[in-house]
Amino acid sequence: MDITFTTPALLFPAVTFLLIAYTNRFLALGSRIRNLHDRYLANPDEMLLGQIKSLRRRVILIRNMQACGVAGLFCCVICMLLLFSGLQVAGKITFVISLCLMLTSLAISFREILLSVEALNLELRSMESKVKQGR
Repeated sequence: MDITFTTPALLFPAVTFLLIAYTNRFLALGSRIRNLHDRYLANPDEMLLGQIKSLRRRVILIRNMQACGVAGLFCCVICMLLLFSGLQVAGKITFVISLCLMLTSLAISFREILLSVEALNLELRSMESKVKQGR
């Protein structure tokens, strides 16, 4: 199977939007961490500690998914350069590597989403227990 110069170029729009989404998640998480830090300093709470631990794991996952996404884009550009230079086999190998990096990035993103849902459930349980205590 031959790949043309335009094949890896098809990934650029998808990767760009994916990296923007990852960056938005990172910025939202940074804001959430700062907010929880201030809340914890004002009133140390066990529930906040659970949130902080979850956020630490999520920050690492977001860093890794961004790194894999950027590396995938980088390999995509290298692939295009190799194809432009007439090095079909090297271009194919690099393109496969870029696809594997993007799959890894998406898998890490899925894991981070699952952690995010767990963190939201922690907050919901906390609110529910406060409502039950108020009755």
